[in-house]
Amino acid sequence: MRYKDISGKEIINIHTGTRLGILGQTDLQINQETGKIEAFIIPSYKWFGLKKEEQEAVITWDMIRKIGEDIILIEFKE
Repeated sequence: MRYKDISGKEIINIHTGTRLGILGQTDLQINQETGKIEAFIIPSYKWFGLKKEEQEAVITWDMIRKIGEDIILIEFKE
């Protein structure tokens, strides 16, 4: 699967039902040897998305449960 195929999808936590972000507004952790995406790094925002907080969520491939047409369901325990 290529990044362009999943970019723009919402990331939803299946435990809480909360929206963590949109893929494309996240940073990526990429394996430099293989070129594969290892994790998505989702920044935490406050003040209506204008100020980036210091905390961020790291979502690895093993946390992804389902990639749908519009969303990505992940199993993330906060």
